[in-house]
Amino acid sequence: MPLVPNRPLPLAGLKVLELGQLIAGPFATKLLGEFGADVIKVEPPGTGDPLRKWRIIEDGTSLWWDVQSRTKRSMTLDLRSEEGQAMVRRLAAEADVLVENFRPGTLEGWGLGYEALAEHNPGLIMVRVSGFGQTGPYRDKPGFGVIGEAMGGLRYLTGQPGKPSVRVGVSIGDSLSALYAVIGTLLALQERGRSGLGQQIDVALYESVFAMMESLLPEYDATGQVREPSGSVLPGITPSNAYRTRSGDYVLIAGNGDSIFKRLMGVIGRADLAEDPDLAHNDGRSRQAKRIDTAIEAWTVERERDTILAALDDARVPAGYPYTAADIASDPHYLAREMIQTITRPNGKPLKVPGVLPRLSATPGRLGVGGPALGQHTDEVLDELGIDQATRTKLRDAGII
Repeated sequence: MPLVPNRPLPLAGLKVLELGQLIAGPFATKLLGEFGADVIKVEPPGTGDPLRKWRIIEDGTSLWWDVQSRTKRSMTLDLRSEEGQAMVRRLAAEADVLVENFRPGTLEGWGLGYEALAEHNPGLIMVRVSGFGQTGPYRDKPGFGVIGEAMGGLRYLTGQPGKPSVRVGVSIGDSLSALYAVIGTLLALQERGRSGLGQQIDVALYESVFAMMESLLPEYDATGQVREPSGSVLPGITPSNAYRTRSGDYVLIAGNGDSIFKRLMGVIGRADLAEDPDLAHNDGRSRQAKRIDTAIEAWTVERERDTILAALDDARVPAGYPYTAADIASDPHYLAREMIQTITRPNGKPLKVPGVLPRLSATPGRLGVGGPALGQHTDEVLDELGIDQATRTKLRDAGII
């Protein structure tokens, strides 16, 4: 479908107020901003979002910041002050969406709960991301992504059998919650188009992870079986594993489709397994997973990775290897699909960053520039609110903006 000239982005005109910090809430607003929403990010004066100092720092600011906060406007505001709270009320009165990830009850304590804000803006949609949700006996407990991953069931499954669990190397619990926050926002906007009214969206980190656990719960309920850690194997789906190569690295092979399994066995020279009626379907193969994996690795361990992958590609057997950042940055498929983009940081240096997803044919999302400097847009936002210079000076002198 060809692009339509000057066709606005899907969320153009949507005003989003972000009161969150670190990962889950801000990742959700990043996605909204990439598709046209005007995101005003409120940060504490002087320090800003702690993410500015996380991971690798260059010229005083995290490289992560330039991914997480692209397309946003930064405004400094002390939310603990009465003046700062009054300013949030003014901002919320003109916003379509407010995203926050404070501990439940925090905004209410500042007089900024949903009921108070919706009284002046009935169409306001408030997205609330927290560790355990806005209700329930755990609502007041602090909860970071790793705790949500643990309680949601993911952390128990990661790692090798009989060894301590390991965490996924990224903040997957926060990111999943951000995706549910965006889904909830879009659903609420659709409903508001009919009723004219906003609503609250309650996203809990542990629930976002739990929702990804496939048949974990029904398997336990029906059979009493607790799914256990399995390393690189996907239990009950065979063959799907990591296999050693001649040089000691690994290839990943997913030969679990019935016809794919036969083609895989043909490549490794095991016609006997391909024609074994007991292995014709996944349930039978899963009962003999060790036998099949042993046969596959006996073939891979005698060959180099690229030779293995070329043979499997020719046979249309899904296969690959664990990519590092260096592999991603130079991969021709990533480059061809423009998933590696370059922005310019505030210091003038180019920086490679992930492209924008999902892909829309007519109105693809915008990349934006690097993350804003702390308070870069404070005056711009105050102009839009009609705040005079005398009031601004007073607020600055008091450390409120």
